[in-house]
Amino acid sequence: MGAEINKVFLPLCGKPIILHTIGAFDRCADIDEIIVVTGAEDTEKMSALLKGATDKPYKITPGGRERQQSVYNGLCAASGELAVIHDGARCLVTEREISAVTAVKYGAAAVGVRVKDTLKRIDGAGCIVGTIDRENAVQIQTPQVFKRSEIKRLHELAAEEGISVTDDCAIFEHYGRSVHLTEGSQENIKLTTPEDMETGRYILYGRNSNESGIWL
Repeated sequence: MGAEINKVFLPLCGKPIILHTIGAFDRCADIDEIIVVTGAEDTEKMSALLKGATDKPYKITPGGRERQQSVYNGLCAASGELAVIHDGARCLVTEREISAVTAVKYGAAAVGVRVKDTLKRIDGAGCIVGTIDRENAVQIQTPQVFKRSEIKRLHELAAEEGISVTDDCAIFEHYGRSVHLTEGSQENIKLTTPEDMETGRYILYGRNSNESGIWL
């Protein structure tokens, strides 16, 4: 993002990104508690920001050096039977998507969307070397939901074995578990670049227009 602060504190349509994210989980009846994992240096700022932001019980816990460790810290702080793991910067998620993924009875589920574009493989020099069949390809998103005791145990096992992953589905995959796909939305983007911020504003303005009949 190139910002001087943690991107989740950047303003989007009048309030910090993280408050949009918290708001979606606060409004979702299937969520009983909210665990916010953040850098130790941001704990105080996050605590001040979250006061009054949710009616649900919540905790703030420091993260680790990598996402994998941060997720594990959050799992240790949580108390529910199911863990719904979500990226703080994916603030355009809706209550419908959260409810859909938590309702799956397969033990593990994740939100994702079908790939629209043609996918290519490239070599180290950046040259195209093949085409990937997109028929069964999806872009995986969050939230991702698991039985908390099981995903916590697999995180511990992965740490012991030195297994590094970029999302929690990959831990399940590595240990031979299956994860059910729940259809997501193309709007559930992760805000990573300044261009994403513009897209996020456009989406939020559009939702406000649909709900109120006016554009902000």
